[in-house]
Amino acid sequence: MPPKGEKRKQQIIDTAKEMFISKGFQSTHIGQVCEHLDIARGTVYQYFSNKKEILYAILDNVSEDMEDILDPDDLKDYLKTKPDTEVLVRWIDNRISTCLELLSNEPIVIKLMYRDIVGIDEEVSEKVKIFTDHIVETISREIGILRDNGIFKKELDPLITASMLVGGIMMVVYQYMKQKKNFLDKNVTKSMAILYMHGVYDFS
Repeated sequence: MPPKGEKRKQQIIDTAKEMFISKGFQSTHIGQVCEHLDIARGTVYQYFSNKKEILYAILDNVSEDMEDILDPDDLKDYLKTKPDTEVLVRWIDNRISTCLELLSNEPIVIKLMYRDIVGIDEEVSEKVKIFTDHIVETISREIGILRDNGIFKKELDPLITASMLVGGIMMVVYQYMKQKKNFLDKNVTKSMAILYMHGVYDFS
């Protein structure tokens, strides 16, 4: 897709995203997105058949960004350099916390996970479940590699560890949002991730 088309597509996604949060999914219509952007309906339909496709595009974008951050080949190549413990821990902490910051920077994702957007039906909920499972599996893969390389404790179950990490942090961020607090203040997400992850390292 030409750069101009990509820019327009992203504008549609960003506008719809804000409306889904503020107005609710059911009350948001393609026509309102068009009116806000001053474009014809046909322009939106060049990229999306309906508003559910826009919602799914939001989730897909986050999934792709997560995959880029937690590229397993990057991790394996880095481990081959045999960095010292302090540098390695800092690198891993930053890698994991960057992923969780990615999630927390998308309030709509967290609201979707907690079914906190008006008008969400079972089809959308199933799509969100698939998205959440994929995020957990991606982080679980990372944890498994680190465990198998003797960096994380050998008794760790990667899937359970990833589920607790994602679920715990998303719950805190959700509560901050409900109380209208700034969950990004003082890097709340990063601080939690680092605190949590230090319980899994094998320093023996």
